[in-house]
Amino acid sequence: MTTILLLLVAYLLGSIPSGLWIGHYFFHKNLRDFGSGNIGTTNTFRILGKKAGTVVFAIDLLKGTLATVLPLLFGIATISPALFGLFAVLGHTFSIFNHFQGGKAVATTAGVILGYNPWFILLLAVFFFTSFYLTSMVSFASVLSAAVAAIFVLVLPAFHLIFASYDWLFTSIILFLACFIIIRHRDNIARIRNKTENIFNFGLNITHQKHNI
Repeated sequence: MTTILLLLVAYLLGSIPSGLWIGHYFFHKNLRDFGSGNIGTTNTFRILGKKAGTVVFAIDLLKGTLATVLPLLFGIATISPALFGLFAVLGHTFSIFNHFQGGKAVATTAGVILGYNPWFILLLAVFFFTSFYLTSMVSFASVLSAAVAAIFVLVLPAFHLIFASYDWLFTSIILFLACFIIIRHRDNIARIRNKTENIFNFGLNITHQKHNI
C-alpha cells in the first residue's frame, strides 16, 4: 500500500505544471498560447525569459529527482527507485493539472537520472551541452542525449563503468524514456531536416537553422 501511495505522490509531483503556473501567476501569460505552445523549459525561455526558464528547468528537474529518492526516504528497497521517477515523468508529460498534457520529458527524465546516478547525468550533460553549443538547438541536444543514454545504459554496466551492475528495471525505463523523448521531438526532427528549427542565439549553428531566440 505504501508503494502504491508513493507512486501516486510521484505522479502528482511530476504533474506540477511549473511553466504554466509561473507564466499565469507572474507574467499573466498562458504558455499554451505562445511559441510552440509547450509548457516546458525551452518555450518558457522563449516566451518568459531566462530567469523564468531557469526556474522552470530547476523545478522540472527536481520533480524527477525527488520522486526517485522517495522510496529511499521511506525505506522501500524492494523495487528500483527508477520506477517512481518514471511516474514523475508520466505526470510531467500527462499532467492531471493540465488536461493530461505537458512537456517533452527531458528535464524531468534528467532529474530521475540525477536521483538514481549523478555520475551518469554528468556524463550525459557533456553530450547535451556540447551538441547544444555546436547546433544551437535544445531539441537536437535532447534527442542526441536520449540516444546516448539508451546506448550507455546498455553498455556501461557490462564494464562496471559508472554502474556497478545492471539494474534491468532502470535499464528498461531509460530505454523507454529515451524512445519517448525522441518520439515527443518528432516535429522538431522534421524541422531540423528542413533547416527550419528554432534555435537559441548561442553557439555555432553548424546546421544553419533559422534564428528564433
